[in-house]
Amino acid sequence: MGEMKQEELADIYLAILKEELMPAMGCTEPIAIAYCSAKAREVLGTLPDQVQIGVSGNIVKNVKSVIVPNTDGLKGIAASAAAGIVGGRPEKVLEVIAEVTSEQKQQMREFLAQVPIKIQPLETEEQLDILVTLHAEKEQASVRISGFHTNIVQVIKNGETLYESGVVAATEVKLTDRSLLKVEDIYAFAEQVEISKVQELLDRQIECNWAIAEEGLSHPYGANIGKVLLRSEERRVGKECR
Repeated sequence: MGEMKQEELADIYLAILKEELMPAMGCTEPIAIAYCSAKAREVLGTLPDQVQIGVSGNIVKNVKSVIVPNTDGLKGIAASAAAGIVGGRPEKVLEVIAEVTSEQKQQMREFLAQVPIKIQPLETEEQLDILVTLHAEKEQASVRISGFHTNIVQVIKNGETLYESGVVAATEVKLTDRSLLKVEDIYAFAEQVEISKVQELLDRQIECNWAIAEEGLSHPYGANIGKVLLRSEERRVGKECR
């Protein structure tokens, strides 16, 4: 890499790291629905009495059977929306439902039982596309996320467009270009980057991953892969790694 190119690529790689290592409370697709719904609830200004959710096919596939965090086991698209509407804090972005009370969890179940929620496919070329529309008597608010999980491209209230950035796939709000990623350049970046520039990102990632690992080893989740690996490698790994 030339000197100028090296500096430019370093800035690009740092930007990509920040985008990819954004904390999320659970699987990102249901959280994106919760975030979109929480934002729509904020714009509406009250709890809705009707909910319409339009989603791309890829979202249906990725959310259908996923347990939504902080809902006591609720699954799917409607549950994701209910979590965002009832307990969501949109300013927390992908940690939108990280702080949910026991009372709110019960309210989510009541909301799902009482409020009509219509889910339909969106005609879109985007892999990730979510449109949430909320109704409360004569009031209506809709928010659309498209392209990537935090990319709000449209906000409408009572027919008035409050924000729009290219309806599908925002033009001025994009992820950093991943086509510039090359193995040799990534290796050079990892070897040469100033640790101070990535310290906070990596410390947060290590903290999150370690907490996830400890939780997985302490409880019977899924296939218990961590426990299986430790049992099979117990002699080599040693008890201190448990």
